[in-house]
Formats: sequence, structure tokens, C-alpha cells
Amino acid sequence: MAPIRPYWKGYLKLSLVSCPIALYTATSSSERVSFRQINKKTGNRLRQQLVDDVTREPVASEDKGRGYEHAQNAYIVVDDDELDAVAIESTHTIEIDSFVPRTQIDERYLDSPYYITPNDQVGQEAFAVIREAMRGKDMVALARVVLAKRERVVMLQAWDRGLMATTLHYSYEIRDAKEYFNDIADIELAPDMLKLAEHILESKAADFDPAKFADHYEQAVVEMLKEKQAGIVVPRQQPAARPQNVVNLMDALRRSIDSEKKAEPAPKKGRKRADGQREMLLPIAGNGKKGREAAGKPAPRASARQKKAG
Repeated sequence: MAPIRPYWKGYLKLSLVSCPIALYTATSSSERVSFRQINKKTGNRLRQQLVDDVTREPVASEDKGRGYEHAQNAYIVVDDDELDAVAIESTHTIEIDSFVPRTQIDERYLDSPYYITPNDQVGQEAFAVIREAMRGKDMVALARVVLAKRERVVMLQAWDRGLMATTLHYSYEIRDAKEYFNDIADIELAPDMLKLAEHILESKAADFDPAKFADHYEQAVVEMLKEKQAGIVVPRQQPAARPQNVVNLMDALRRSIDSEKKAEPAPKKGRKRADGQREMLLPIAGNGKKGREAAGKPAPRASARQKKAG
């Protein structure tokens, strides 16, 4: 298996203790079904082309630049070298500024997770000291790092034998909830009605298990692609069933408690095969590993195309 390339390399620093580290993206979307833009007449893939907004002429890749618009259609041209020269310590170092209780961090501020590992045998001990100092204390570290030419605040916490860094939104990026919730009326609920709702909640209580999550839309898309490849005519419109309005809330709560489990879905009826179409030639595997196993394909090698950020 090809090694996964780090998204960022640098140093982790706590006061005078530092160690070389590598940062990796903790999530991936490569397992999802993806589509390409194509020419419907030829079936060929389309390529986008940069065009000058004023002259409408195509622009070569070597002439593509970066600019800050300070007035209408007036830009300050900035080269990548000039941005790289804006050297601040967090460009190459994740320096821990403070430790705060994890419970104090508003969930709305959490953004993207990353894994951090030591990047040199020499720094293993310093990395372990920083990691174990946080473990079990319900405290997380706040630090800064430059990713994709932007300084981000990150929350660091011990995770297994490594660290997990989660980028945080800045306060100005979080919208005030009052703008959305102020118009919601205060309603005094009947105690019996609330008890029924709590009973439904308790009956559906479970442990968090992300392995049980299923992307039903992607599963339906994969099924549709298989049928199209097999030459089966698929419907163009799918009527969506809308929930019925609740006339009597108390009655609806009681019926929810008394209702049995949903019946097993009826088997799908075979759809008509289009004239002149052949049998399915290739299996279409989606939804990650399970889809590949169903198609008899081995798991792909880890992608090495993750972008490195300064």
C-alpha cells in the first residue's frame, strides 16, 4: 500500500518543548459516487477553460494569477512568493497557546478533523509527553497553524497513540442563533403530552454507532446506475411522500407509541428493459468498501493526491 502523504509538516511546540510532526486529513470523500461533466452529444468529458472577464479571451495557465479587488474591477496583484514571504511562526509550527476545558468549546466552532503523528524518531518522547499531559484531564489545547495560506485556530486532544487536531471557526464566522430563533413562540406544554414524547425518546435510545449510518441516497443512485447500465428504463420523476399534518398532537403521540415496527419493504418490481439494450457489462460499486465487495473488487490503494499546504 502506498504511504499516505501528509497534508502539512512542521513542529509541535509547548513552551520550550518541541517535536517534528506530520498532519493528515482525518476524513475522506473519495468513496462517494462522483459524476463528471460531459458533452451529451459526444459522450466526451468536458474541460473548463479560464476566460478573461473583460476581453472574453482564453487565458493560459501560466498567465493565471491572484489579486485582491480593492475597487470595482481594480486588483492588487499578489504572487505566491509574496504570500509565502509573509512568515509568521504558525506557518511551520503549531504552538500551543493555552489549555481549556473541552466542555467550554461550543460545538458550532468545530470544523475539520486532522490526525497528528510524530515525524521523527528523535521527537517521539517529546510528542508522548505533550500527548499524555492532556490525556484524562478533559482539557484540550488551543493552538494556531497556517493551512492553505490561512491561519487557523486548532483544538488539540489526545487520540489513541496520536493527537487529533480540529480546526475551529473564528467567532465572526458563527451566525447569531437569535436571528433564527427569536420568532419561535414560547409554548406551555401539557405534562401528559411531554411524558408521552419522553417515552418515545426513551424507547429509541441507543448507543452512538456511526457504522450503522447508511447513505440511502447514494445507495439509490448506485442502484439506478446499475439499472441504466443494464439497459433498464428508470423513471424520470419520483413522487415524494409528504408527512401528514398533525391534527391532534396527543393522539399522534399515543399512536406513535402503539404503532408496530414498520413493515418490511416490498420487493421491487422489475422495470422494463429498453429495446436494443444489452445486459450489464460492469458492476458499479458505490458506498465505499461494501460496494466494492459486492462488485468483487479489491479495496483501492490509498490516495496520494492529498494537497500539501504551507
